[in-house]
Amino acid sequence: MTQSTHNQIEIDLPGDLAKALDRVGEALGITNRAEAAIIAIAEWTARRGAELDNLDPNHRYFVNEALDELIDKKPR
Repeated sequence: MTQSTHNQIEIDLPGDLAKALDRVGEALGITNRAEAAIIAIAEWTARRGAELDNLDPNHRYFVNEALDELIDKKPR
């Protein structure tokens, strides 16, 4: 038995959000609302994931770790 790798959701968008999604999508050359929504969700989750990673000291970015080390070494 094979499993589908696609997960489907159905969303009822408020009119204003649908218009905004269409407007931004069209400006970026994306005329398919579903494709624009997938890109928007992917970007949102990536941004929020990065924010969560920055809150967890075990998942901080290298730059933040380097800055933390410099701060710890700075005489007070």
